[in-house]
Amino acid sequence: MQINRTKKMELKSIPHSLQVNGQLVELSSPKVMGILNITPDSFYSGCRTETEMGIAQRVEQIISEGADFIDVGACSTRPNAPLADQDEEMARLRKGLSVIQRIAPEAVISVDTFRSDVATMCVEEFGVGIINDISAGEMDDKMFDTIARLKVPYIMMHMKGTPQTMQQAPHYEHLRAEITQYFARKTYALYERGVNDIILDPGFGFGKTVAHNFEILKYMEELQNFNLPILVGVSRKSMIYKTLGITPEDSLNGTTAVNVIALMKGANILRVHDVKECVEAVKIYNTMNKPL
Repeated sequence: MQINRTKKMELKSIPHSLQVNGQLVELSSPKVMGILNITPDSFYSGCRTETEMGIAQRVEQIISEGADFIDVGACSTRPNAPLADQDEEMARLRKGLSVIQRIAPEAVISVDTFRSDVATMCVEEFGVGIINDISAGEMDDKMFDTIARLKVPYIMMHMKGTPQTMQQAPHYEHLRAEITQYFARKTYALYERGVNDIILDPGFGFGKTVAHNFEILKYMEELQNFNLPILVGVSRKSMIYKTLGITPEDSLNGTTAVNVIALMKGANILRVHDVKECVEAVKIYNTMNKPL
C-alpha cells in the first residue's frame, strides 16, 4: 500500500488524544507503558511478579522510572502457553489492582485481557482506564459490545491464530494488506458501536516470523492511514534476540534500537519491560524533533 507523501505529513500533524477516566490524555508526545505481569510464566522472567510485595515493588519501579501507563496482565499469552482460566485471571488481577489502588491510586492502568467479563470486572470494580486485547475480539465475541458499554479506550492487536497456534508456520499471501484489511474491518465494527478511542497494535511476534516483524516495522507508517494512535510492543521479543543470537535477558539494547525506529515510524505508545531506558529514548527523540 502506497501513502501519499502530503497525506502522511497531514496525518502526523494531527495530535492524537484519549479520554481516560474522564481526563484527556494527549498523545502529541509518545507515551511509555510499563509492563506488570502477575503471572508465573510470562516469557521474560525479569518482569514476573506474583506476591503483593513483588507487585508493589514493580509498580513503584514503573512509576519512578517515568512511565505514563501501567499495563497489567494476569494470563500469559506467549507462544504455546497454557491459558489461565477466567477465575484464575480474575483472582490475580484483583490482587494486583488492589495493590495498585493502595500505593498508586492516580496511576493510569491498562489491563491486558481478551475476556469481556474480565474487562468488565477491572473497569467496574477498580476503575481501570484502558483495555488491551491481543485478539481484537476474536477470542471473545462479546468484547466489542462490552467496550462500547464500558466506554474505555481499547487497544486492539493483530494476531493470526491463537497463542497456542500463532507461531506454527505463520503464512501470509500479502502481509501488510491482510493487516490493513483486518484493522479496517475491526475499526468499522467498533465505530458502529460508538467506540472512538481505539489504539492499533500491529502485533509484533503474534503469528509472525522474524521476517514478517521486520517488514511491519519497515513500513509501519502505513498504519497512519487509519488516523488512530499506534502502540508498539517489541520489548525483548524473539524478533530481537533471534536476530542477534542472544536471549531475552540480553535484549535490552536491541529493544531500545527497535523502539527508536518505531518512534520514527509513528508509534504513539511504547509498551516495555524496561521503562527507564525507554523514557530516555523518547526524550532524545523528542529533543531531536523540537522546532529549530
